[in-house]
Parts: sequence; structure tokens; C-alpha cells
Amino acid sequence: MMEKPNLIKTALHEKHLELGAKMVDYSGFEMPVSYDGLKVEHASVREKVGMFDVSHMGEFTLKGEDALTLLQNITTNDVSNLCDGKIQYSCIPNGKGGIVDDLLIYRMSEGNYMLVVNASNMNKDWDFIENKIKDGGYNVTFENKSDDLALIALQGPNATDALSPLMTVNPGELAYYTFISADILGVECIVSATGYTGAGGYELYIPGEHSRRVWSKLLENGVTPCGLGARDTLRMEMGFCLYGNDIDETTNPIEAGLGWITKFSKDFTDKNLLEKIKAEGPSRRLKGLKMLGRGIPRKGYEVVTQSGEVVGEVTSGTMSPTLGYGIGMAYINSEFSKKGNKLSVRIRNKDIEAEVVMFPFLNQG
Repeated sequence: MMEKPNLIKTALHEKHLELGAKMVDYSGFEMPVSYDGLKVEHASVREKVGMFDVSHMGEFTLKGEDALTLLQNITTNDVSNLCDGKIQYSCIPNGKGGIVDDLLIYRMSEGNYMLVVNASNMNKDWDFIENKIKDGGYNVTFENKSDDLALIALQGPNATDALSPLMTVNPGELAYYTFISADILGVECIVSATGYTGAGGYELYIPGEHSRRVWSKLLENGVTPCGLGARDTLRMEMGFCLYGNDIDETTNPIEAGLGWITKFSKDFTDKNLLEKIKAEGPSRRLKGLKMLGRGIPRKGYEVVTQSGEVVGEVTSGTMSPTLGYGIGMAYINSEFSKKGNKLSVRIRNKDIEAEVVMFPFLNQG
């Protein structure tokens, strides 16, 4: 296989090539999109256990007496609610109502946090936070640990059975959105009860050079290697947002359905603007579309009424491997976004009927 020039390779790159993975450019990284096919990999995660190399994600550490104050100011969620070993989903507003990035915040100890950001936004996020530190005179130490860590997402109902033999403690005791520092095959790692699939499991932050041993051992334990293609279909079935598709610099957290991570009990960037949008109601909302006719909604497709009026746009879409019909995420004008409303998706100049549904799609049956 010809290697693509100038792409960043993760610590697990050779493992993917050994397994015959189809490699693609993803945010400047050479990443596996599939191994044995999307349907097989998707089903493995829903029914058994699969693993993904997601080492392209960025990890920043933020330490110091002003770390909490800074995070409270630049993120929407209330970081003061975190205690040691807890994780929070949040986003960073851009000062104009839009979103710089969505991220996970890990509280390692008092005044000591790890931020996990999207690969596509790593440099942008770093510059944004660094500028905030300088402008505000915050007393913090800000470091980029992304090159030091590999990240394996071990997902599915059998994840605990696959991981436990590699550890001396039982990861199954971890509650959702909590983590521990623990040995995996004798090396200290972060074991986090999180994921982007809705299937349960863990995300393992591993020193890069050690990650190949962990990957190989999980393979021996019957874990199916999965590519980013299955990761995308799995997250869509849950209605999880993907930055660059469903949220970006032009979308606000309220219309994106992220009001639950937007806490107005504290001060933060864009608080007044977002509070106003919430009070007045957003002009559009991110909703699920269940295709009733044959067709797959794709990013950029128009959403129309029965009379042909354009009232929205698809941001993500696929044929759901679990459900067997087309599903889409779309921004829809609020007056047409009510659950059960019948609309259509314009696919190749043909209007295919769809129904507005709540997330996750998996609950629709």
C-alpha cells in the first residue's frame, strides 16, 4: 500500500497496515476507515466489542491556581461541579454565539485538568485557549500532550470482559463519565468510562510506545478492529454531534440541542447572547429525520415541506446498519421541527418522505 505523503501517523499505524485496513486522510492523520467492512464492524460494537484507534484526538493539560476560573470562563458547562475522577462534556463558545469546539474535561485533581479536543480543531483550540490565558493573565501551565498519548476506544457490551484480563482492577466498577489511573499490562494509563458509540465501554489513554502491546492483546482477546466509518454510523444512531457537520463556528449550543451543557448559573463567554436565544427560542433546531421512503439523507441535502418549501438542511446522514433505514441529523426551522412532523429530504431532485424524531434513533425501533 502506498503511504500518503505528509500525513501524521499514529503509534498504531503499523498495526493497521498489518490488518489490511483501508487508510484515509482524516484531519491530516492517516487513519483506518475500515478493516473487514463497515457493517461487520458496526455490528461488533453494538452486539459484542470493537476497538478504534482515535489517537488523532488532542489532549491538553491545564494546571494551576487559575485553571478552574479559566475553564469556567471559556466553557459552557459548570466545571465547579467536577470532583476528582469525573469527566464533563462541554463546548467552547467563540464570542459570537458559535462553537469553537466541543470537548471532554477530566478533573485529575484540584486545579489539574485534561482537555480532550477534536483532531480537526487541535491547533485552533490551542491558539484560542493560549490567547485567553495571555489576555486574562491567568496563572496556569498549559501543555499539549497529544504526541505522547495513544487513544484506543474499546466499545461494546463485552468491553469489560475484553479489558479486565489486562488489568489488576475491575474496570466494570467505573460509572459512566468517570475515570481512573490504572495499570494496563503493567503501564499506567487512564481508563475512562466514555465513548462515542452509545454501546458502552472505555477510552484508554496509553503512552504511545506501549499502545501496540495493548492493541495486540485486545486483538487476542477477540476484539474486532473498527475504522472511522463505523464510528461515524454508530455516533449517528445516537444523534451525537460531529464537529464540522452538526456543530461549528456558525451554530449555537441552544439550537444544537446542547442546552443541557450550557449552565447559566455561572458567567462565561456568550452567556447573555445564549440566554437570550434560549428565552426567545432558537429559529431552528437540530433534529433527527427517520426516512419513510427509500433514500439516504446526506450532508447538505435540503429538507422540505410536503408543498416543497425548504425548511432545513441535513448535517449528517447514513443508512443505519442497526435499524435498516436512512437516518439524518438536520437543522429544521423551529415551527416544522416538532416530533412526528412529516417532511421530505430532497435527494437528487426527488422529495423522499421523512419523519421528525427525537435522538437517539436507536430508541425509535
